[in-house]
Amino acid sequence: MDKIVILDFGSQTTQLIGRRIREFGVYTEIVPGDAPLTCTILDGAKGIILSGSPSSVYEPGAPVPDPAVYNTGLPLLGICYGLQRMTADHGGRVEPLPEREYGGVRVTLEAVAIQNLPPTSGAGKARAFLSSFAASLSPAAASPTASSGAAPTQRDSSFTAWMSHGDSLALLAPGFIQIGTSAHGFPAVLIHESKPWFGLQFHPEVTHCEHGRDILKAFALDICGAAPEWTMERYIEEVRANLAQRVGRNPVLLLISGGVDSTVAGALLLKTLDPDQVHLMYMDTGLMRKKETEIVSANLNRLGAKHLHIIHCEKDFLSALSGLTDPEEKRRAIGDLFIRIQEREVGRLGLPETYFLAQGTLYTDLIESGKGVGKKAHVIKSHHNVRSPLVEAKRNAGRIIEPLDRLYKDEVRALGRILGIDEDIVMRHPFPGPGLAVRILGEVTREKCDILREADDIYIRELKRRGLYDQIWQAFAVLLPIRSVGVAGDVRKYGWVLALRAIVSEDGMTADVYPFPMKDLLEISTLITNTVKDIGRVTYDISSKPPATIEWE
Repeated sequence: MDKIVILDFGSQTTQLIGRRIREFGVYTEIVPGDAPLTCTILDGAKGIILSGSPSSVYEPGAPVPDPAVYNTGLPLLGICYGLQRMTADHGGRVEPLPEREYGGVRVTLEAVAIQNLPPTSGAGKARAFLSSFAASLSPAAASPTASSGAAPTQRDSSFTAWMSHGDSLALLAPGFIQIGTSAHGFPAVLIHESKPWFGLQFHPEVTHCEHGRDILKAFALDICGAAPEWTMERYIEEVRANLAQRVGRNPVLLLISGGVDSTVAGALLLKTLDPDQVHLMYMDTGLMRKKETEIVSANLNRLGAKHLHIIHCEKDFLSALSGLTDPEEKRRAIGDLFIRIQEREVGRLGLPETYFLAQGTLYTDLIESGKGVGKKAHVIKSHHNVRSPLVEAKRNAGRIIEPLDRLYKDEVRALGRILGIDEDIVMRHPFPGPGLAVRILGEVTREKCDILREADDIYIRELKRRGLYDQIWQAFAVLLPIRSVGVAGDVRKYGWVLALRAIVSEDGMTADVYPFPMKDLLEISTLITNTVKDIGRVTYDISSKPPATIEWE
């Protein structure tokens, strides 16, 4: 099967590159950026992409690719750090910018520079690459002969690219030609005059990048000539074959929350293995949404679960969280307690030591926890199912199964539909593993959990009643550690402040604020303050991701 190899230098959006290209039906394989390019890695490869990175190429210890990457003869696409790496490796110079380029920035493709490209094979590839997506910028951006491989010639064309870098090219490497410039005057698009090498000083994989999909599609299909042979059905076949081979007849214990991720992981296990092998353990931590335990039980029974173990452990979790206010400390406490209780309950179940622990971990969890493919990713926030020391120990022992760890939320939903999971479960909004503990800022108490549970339930029910729920990727309420003065009747009182969050996204890596109709927002706010007596004020979070994360902690 044809594939595009992606060298991961630690960017938070590396996996998005692979995901975008998979949308075109082309298989992608992500490997550490500094890994030796073995025959196995290059088998079936039609092109190579060098990802972004939090590093700077001039820093000691900055990741460097295997020099063989430049001798494969395959088309190369350098993205952000990838372009800077190609520049530094071939005699160019990269320097810090006086001010970081970040967010949406206009990039102009320079018609004269494109017209003057030399008539070499590399430039021919460049013309084909450019004409494949430049025609979509505007009707006049490409010549009438663009379909024959000619470059756009009538005038400069521009689009809004997504920038995220603090370095720039101070000196181009020999053989590279600048054909695109950012609004700030810095190099943004480069091609090599004789080799099929391309460089972008922006991130086409991010949804905010205008025509980013067109750019990646042009590279994968038109330049690399990769055959679109990859499908979700094929992915399922590969995962199921791997599960069956690895697990054998050993029992598997899945820690299930009842959310989309763990439910899909459970369905995949039940449809791959003998249901008698699969044990589903749900912990009622006291940090769950209203009536969560009843809903989870009904959903899992419909999936055909034979062994469903519901553990009531609210006191354990509230005790472990007592006095903790730091988000990372709360996550670590929850993660460790999850595993300790799981081990205690496994002992009661009598499972053999050869059992496997399964989790519904997504790749976004791994990325944000600094667990990307290589070792260069930065930690955004710890996920209890990724960085807990006890989880790490089990992962190092090779006893953890994470069948969704290379998928994003929308892909998990697509997988769930194929597995026959009900649409109301498939489309359920994401819910964090630590539950309400990371939606209660500061110390977590039973009283605060009850207050947030009621407010969040009103919020979600109203979104569904008003037909807004399915328009939103994720919505939830956050209880702030602030009391605000208010009036109840004629009495002055202090009530808690609640923040409402609603975002739209495709993958959770970037997100925009949902543009609430003001009437709905006002009515929901009033309903919450009138119904939940301890809440005196409601705010709406209008922060996008980035710079904010979706959850508050």
